[in-house]
Amino acid sequence: MPYSLFADLVLLLHFAFVAFALFGGLLVWHRPRLAWLHLPALAWGVYVQWADRICPLTPLENQFRLLGGEAGYAGGFIEHYVTLLLYPDNLTLELRYVLGAVLLAVNGVVYARLVWRKRT
Repeated sequence: MPYSLFADLVLLLHFAFVAFALFGGLLVWHRPRLAWLHLPALAWGVYVQWADRICPLTPLENQFRLLGGEAGYAGGFIEHYVTLLLYPDNLTLELRYVLGAVLLAVNGVVYARLVWRKRT
């Protein structure tokens, strides 16, 4: 039982990290010091997408699920949870590049506006 709970906690942490990587620039807009946390998270998110890697939280969640008597899953967090909701087919490498570009674009706009605001 506690392993399933640990797996769910890792899942929530993973989801929070992905959301922070994607939308953390909006938090930085209000608290610029968070950039020191957000920029590495953003870089990691883009790296995982573009290098076709799996975040270490995915195997950790799978291990807890297996220890709790549940089935793990193949692939990464994005492929398993997000892809099932958004994309009917497997996540291609090209689509991973698009997702990485979206991460950069969304946050690039926010950081550009933040720099512009500081200059004026």
